[in-house]
Order: sequence, then C-alpha cells, then structure tokens
Amino acid sequence: MEIEPKDKKAPAGIWSFAGILALCVTAILCVFLLSGTLLLYKRTPAGSSITATGSASLDFESDLIVWSGNFSVHGDTLETAYEKIHRDSKLVRQYLLQQQISESDMSFGSVAISKDTVAIFDDNGNYVGEAENGYTLSQIFTVSSRELDKVSAVSKDISELIASGVELESENPKYYYTKLDELKMQLISDASANAKQRIDLMAKEAGAAVGDLTSASLGVFQITAANSGTADYGATGSLNTSARYKTAMITVRLNYMVE
Repeated sequence: MEIEPKDKKAPAGIWSFAGILALCVTAILCVFLLSGTLLLYKRTPAGSSITATGSASLDFESDLIVWSGNFSVHGDTLETAYEKIHRDSKLVRQYLLQQQISESDMSFGSVAISKDTVAIFDDNGNYVGEAENGYTLSQIFTVSSRELDKVSAVSKDISELIASGVELESENPKYYYTKLDELKMQLISDASANAKQRIDLMAKEAGAAVGDLTSASLGVFQITAANSGTADYGATGSLNTSARYKTAMITVRLNYMVE
C-alpha cells in the first residue's frame, strides 16, 4: 500500500514560467507609469520654458577727477609745529591757484597731531624708556574737478612744492563718472533686449511660441578699465577708479513660457 505525501509541490517548470510572466508584467507597468510621468512633466509649465542671459557693455570717459595729497611738519613745540603747517598750507593753496586750479575745487582737511618720542638707552646700550621729541602735524588736501587734463598734469609735477620745503606725498588721481545711474539704466535696457532676442531666436528654431515672462534677474555691474577684459570682473561687481577711460557691463537673465 502506497502512502501519498501530505504536501504536493508543483513542478518546478510551471513556477518558473509564472515567475517570469509576473516579472514581465511588472516591468511593462513600470515603463508605462514612468512614461506617463515624463509626458506629464513635459506638459507642465515648469518644463515648458526658455531661459537666456543677455549682456550689454558700453565704453565711456570719466568726467570727474579727484586728486589727494598730504603734507606734514615737525616742531619741537606744538606752537612751532602749528606755524609750520600753516605756512605749508598757504604754499600748497598758492601753488594750486598758480596752476589755474579753482579754489572752489580745493578742500583742506583738519590738522592731525601726533606726539613724537625717541628711545633712550643707557651707557651699556640697554633700553630704558622713551622721551618726548616734539610734535608731528599733517594735513590732507583734495582737488575735485571736471578739468581732467589740468588736474592730472598738476598731480604729476609737484617738484616746485617740494623745492619750497613742503614735505608732500601725492596720491594717484581717481576718475569717476557723475552720470553713472543713467548709464546703468541704459545698460539694463540693452541687456534685457539682448536676452529677449535670444529667447525669440531659440523659440523660433524650436517651432514654439513665446508666452509670458516668468522671472527676471539682474547680474552685478562691472566697471573696469577700457580694454582690460573679463579678468578684472569681480563676483560682487567692480568699480575701477584708476582709469580715465572705462567699460561698463551688465547681464540680465530672463525666463519665458513657451507654447
């Protein structure tokens, strides 16, 4: 008498076929769902837009020069030092007037005072302290003018003042443009138009129609010396003051819906 086992196992071949069939169905469903998701994404507004960055640059000449310098004197007493700084201040003013610099273009800062000391050493060369050694007084002057050629020439030749006994230190002139705000507005307009032209061209080539503007962002202004190139550009913008002739540049980024 034969005893049949309590559990019957299905043939291995049948289960293998069923497993493969289930995997195939699952894969087909995944592809279908994924394709539907991608198609839906392409139809959403976020997936139907064009972004372009436009730029504009302009060469211009500065219309204001600012030249500064300072002179200093030393006196054994404060009274003596004041007499010297007053004399030198008059000499500097007279010199500038002789060079046809308008007095309205000059300004003189307040007098700075510092007490001088000298180190004291004993007979063995050991440092023992400090002793008072008079006073040093200094004063800053500034020339701001629209006569760039004249002031630039004066700033390069101060030998007459030095020969008269004035201890003068001259800084390099700085150049500015007084209509910078107007220039910036023009650059923004030109850069925006440039970005829109690029978007229109891309949409045309893609067979799409440009819709509404969704976003716009402004880059930083770069004002560099003329013909200096992009090496002088800064991440937070730049403002060159050492060059008389400059180049201004700005970028504008636009995003438009397309149909």
